[in-house]
Amino acid sequence: MQETAPFAPPKSTGGPESSFPKLLLGVAIVIAAAIGAYFWFATPKPQTSARRQPHLPFGDTEHAYAPKIRFENIALSRAENFAHQEITSLSAELVNQGESPLKTVEITVEFSDEMSQVVLRESRILFGGAPVPAGGRREFEVSFEHVPDSWNMQQPLVRVTGIQFK
Repeated sequence: MQETAPFAPPKSTGGPESSFPKLLLGVAIVIAAAIGAYFWFATPKPQTSARRQPHLPFGDTEHAYAPKIRFENIALSRAENFAHQEITSLSAELVNQGESPLKTVEITVEFSDEMSQVVLRESRILFGGAPVPAGGRREFEVSFEHVPDSWNMQQPLVRVTGIQFK
């Protein structure tokens, strides 16, 4: 009976044919990394609304006037938009109890969780048109697209963080 050795592939001599696939793979990885780096660094990054929107002045004069601004009839509502995202809207009435007309007012809205920790803080500028006269009031509504699920479903804190007088 004749014995046969198990099949063994021929031994590589280390010539140029055996290193070609490794070289090709290395070049492909370098090209992919270069393309990835280009798109990472060369494409503009989206800016958040806080960076695009400048803050209004809030120096000593504005800080002293802020307690003369009240918010009444605060109401919250939630709805789903066409993209199936939940939108939370806050509507209220700003009351100017001071002696100066207000051109614009910046508010900061803070949503908290069950442990009274802030889970969302956003600033918005109100009233770009006619000023709110001294002793006057103006309704407003602001919407929030991404209120975290950890929000305690209680009324958020609304405070004045900037004022521009007429």
